[in-house]
Amino acid sequence: MIMTPGLRKFALTAHVASSVGSLGAVAGFLVLAVAGLTSKDPQMVRAAYLAMELTAWYVIVPLVLASLVTGLVQSVGTPWGLFRHYWVVAKLLLNLVVTVVLLLQLELIGYLADVAAETTFSNTDLYGLRISPVIHAAGGLLVLLVPVALSLYKPRGLTPYGCHKQHEGPTAAQR
Repeated sequence: MIMTPGLRKFALTAHVASSVGSLGAVAGFLVLAVAGLTSKDPQMVRAAYLAMELTAWYVIVPLVLASLVTGLVQSVGTPWGLFRHYWVVAKLLLNLVVTVVLLLQLELIGYLADVAAETTFSNTDLYGLRISPVIHAAGGLLVLLVPVALSLYKPRGLTPYGCHKQHEGPTAAQR
């Protein structure tokens, strides 16, 4: 099903806004994670981990899920298709990886926020656990930049399914 131009633009706007928004939210989360790891001020550390939990649950998760859903709507409702071009498949896979890693990290983020709410961290307390959000946020930021580049450059290359669909011609329903 191909969307009308107005609906396509609306869906594209929602997709770009949620994708770029998730990129910005992860950048903000990274700043909080670095502050929580490196600050000498106990109040700053506590505030950083509490803010990280709120940011993850109420900003990043909704934006990443919205990006995934709106990307699926865009691919199904436009001639690009979901499995016709390698760059679209790559964006889908990257979005799925980001979503899964994020959901797996939520438990650790919640644990760090709970500990921060109840106690004061010293520089060495839970260092191994506290560095994980920094590494994951930095990696997530880099991974989220790849779909941006793919969307702008749209590298050529049809998948085998895309080649088959291109040579198939219009079906009876499309005539």
